[in-house]
Amino acid sequence: MDISSILSPSGVIPALRSGAKKAVLEELAEKAAGVTGREAGEIFSVLLDREKLGSTGVGGGVAIPHGKLADLDRLHMIFARAQNPIEFDAVDEHPVDLFCMLIAPEEAGADHLKALARISRLLRNQGMCDKLRGAGSADAIYALLTQDEAEQAA
Repeated sequence: MDISSILSPSGVIPALRSGAKKAVLEELAEKAAGVTGREAGEIFSVLLDREKLGSTGVGGGVAIPHGKLADLDRLHMIFARAQNPIEFDAVDEHPVDLFCMLIAPEEAGADHLKALARISRLLRNQGMCDKLRGAGSADAIYALLTQDEAEQAA
């Protein structure tokens, strides 16, 4: 699962405006609406329903909010960075500053799991997270997230 197949440069938010969990989910949903062509409210509802099952704050300052939508054309990813860490009910009880949202078609069982695994592996790497936190722009963040793919293609 290549990150570049699910994330476009326009899907990167280098500085979230939001400062609370619900507002972060709303901002992510707004960005996803622009990328997917779906309504922001519909995406927000899916993300919020998933959070009610348990926080997607996986620890280490990282959260991977995700959900599924009917009649979605393919998997879509939004990556966002907060300037100040946000309380997100993460499993390690630390605030979160890196958010990687994934929206998948309802029928994308295996692909959805592969994407979650790929994202999780990438963001468990402390060096990668440090680079993402220090990146100066959306383009720099996108390049970091997709650098392995670019190196393999070269």
